[in-house]
Amino acid sequence: MSTIEKIVAKLHLDRFFSSKLILAIDLLCSFAASVASLIFERLLISHDVLTDMFVLTWVGLALLFSLVYFILLKTFRAIVRHTTLKEFAKICLASFLKSLSVGLVMMLLPFVDTYYGLLILLDCSFTIIFLLMVRVAMIIAYDMLREKVISSRKRMNVMIYGVDDKSVALVQRLINSPHYNIIGYLNFGRRLRGQKLGGEKIFYFDKKEDLTLFRERFFLDAILFPNETALKSEAPRLVEYCQETQVKLLVAPSIDEVIDGKIMRSSIREIKIEDLLGREEIQLSMDKIIENFGGKTVLVTGSAGSIGSELCRQLASFGPKKLILFDNGETPMHNLRLELEERFTDLDFEPVIGDVRQEPRLDYVFRKFRPQVVFHAAAYKHVPLMEENPCEAVRVNVTGSRNVADKCVQYDVEKMVMISTDKAVNPTNIMGCTKRLAEIYVQSLGLAMERGEIKGKTKFVTTRFGNVLGSNGSVIPRFREQIAKGGPVTVTHPEITRFFMTIPEACRLVMEAATMSTGNQIFVFDMGESVKIDTLARKMITLAGFVPDKDIMVEYSGLRPGEKLYEEVLSTKENTDPTTHDRINVAKVRQYEYERALKTVKELEDYAVAVNIPDMVRLMKRTVPEFLSKNSEFEKYDLEINRNDLI
Repeated sequence: MSTIEKIVAKLHLDRFFSSKLILAIDLLCSFAASVASLIFERLLISHDVLTDMFVLTWVGLALLFSLVYFILLKTFRAIVRHTTLKEFAKICLASFLKSLSVGLVMMLLPFVDTYYGLLILLDCSFTIIFLLMVRVAMIIAYDMLREKVISSRKRMNVMIYGVDDKSVALVQRLINSPHYNIIGYLNFGRRLRGQKLGGEKIFYFDKKEDLTLFRERFFLDAILFPNETALKSEAPRLVEYCQETQVKLLVAPSIDEVIDGKIMRSSIREIKIEDLLGREEIQLSMDKIIENFGGKTVLVTGSAGSIGSELCRQLASFGPKKLILFDNGETPMHNLRLELEERFTDLDFEPVIGDVRQEPRLDYVFRKFRPQVVFHAAAYKHVPLMEENPCEAVRVNVTGSRNVADKCVQYDVEKMVMISTDKAVNPTNIMGCTKRLAEIYVQSLGLAMERGEIKGKTKFVTTRFGNVLGSNGSVIPRFREQIAKGGPVTVTHPEITRFFMTIPEACRLVMEAATMSTGNQIFVFDMGESVKIDTLARKMITLAGFVPDKDIMVEYSGLRPGEKLYEEVLSTKENTDPTTHDRINVAKVRQYEYERALKTVKELEDYAVAVNIPDMVRLMKRTVPEFLSKNSEFEKYDLEINRNDLI
């Protein structure tokens, strides 16, 4: 803490003076004013009768009546820096009454034989002048100290990106901020060069050197974007310039994070890699979504996971009749419960600890709550871990999905939405194959009901996702932790690429697909361009303020078991059919007979329970012929399978 800050803390200048201190200062001023009036009277008129007794009596009475009238009129109660005309009038009245009272009392004393009208006028005038001068001096001192405190705290010098209404509104909210000093607006191109907007100058940039100039000339610390949309629009250009010139990039909060019109310092954050990789979020058909989920009992399995918890948040805003949370993770379920209780006070929801592998527990939930819509997000998802524990992958991803689907049919659920993955496309690992097997069972069950082979009314919808930004255990949180520890950042292969989407974007896909589905379809998302993981790691290091391979090293650890170098493109004209939504398509997949799918799932479950890994994997490869292991011990079974004798 600086010396100035210590003074402020000691005197509480950041709040206001103590009223007792103000009263003491006022009494001192009144005393000084009375003494000054006596001196002035003596010099002006040269009275010889101003004896010591007279002077002592006068100043004594002045102190007494000052105390009386200051207390009666409460002149010391007002906050000095907010003095108004009303407080000024009180000060004048108190000064007048004090001087008049002193004069009247002095006239009654035996040793006073002259009326001192001029002395009363001088005393009153000096008292008013002294009191006001001290107050003005206190206000000036307060402002000077406040400016020094702000300077000592090193307010961040920022430029606001853009010149639209949102940028102007952001400037207005930050104009008196103790944390940010607004230099002006920053806009691309020279069109508005030299102009002002709302009193703030508009600066332009069109090359990296402009940012260097601003940094040197204005001690520019950061560019502040009014929202994430503006950030994404400028990502290819200004973001790169700022990274190279070491100017920070900040993003203002959304409107629901603004409290009483004020932006909290903690709400303005530095940009994250997710901001640069994400696209514009999917637009929802709100009327259809509310029609599908509003006023209904909805069950979400895997509700405490990354996707499941975001589904719950979004569903909560659509007004469900009741929301059932089903997950086997106690701590994340507890945290989700606290969040929903705080954010959605009117939401009727029920957290249930349970496992999709346990059919009796599922039956209890379906029997008690009778859900009308089910979102099935419970799954094991980490590729290397499932490659090492294939039986558990089958039990959760295949048997668990079968249990949920069967209960949906048994209890007449209207719609079941299953969360799948891009790794189910031409799988190269156990996890991807188990998700494809779950798709096969669910779709074959739905088709069997359509053909009248099985009684039931449930519509089954499957959605395939790419990698989700920031999900538990994903690459971005891992890189962030490695950077925080000083590195190294480990990338499996310099050429490895992945597709990404944000968690809210993924959940919007689920919602939209669920509303447009007629049943038994597998929806996929137009993922855009793939991202090179090596480039991603280096950008994250740069965003953190370090130089890759200098401050923090990037190391290559080699592909892990079951890991692909390149993910499959989910949505192409060859492998999908279009829908009414330009970013959602229907996958073209081979269909399976339900009886054969049921038999296979049961056999896989028996193998998994018995931990008979060889026979289980062989059956998986016969059922899903496109399942060819990569960088895995299970590659040997590919050679054993007769591709002409597949299920």
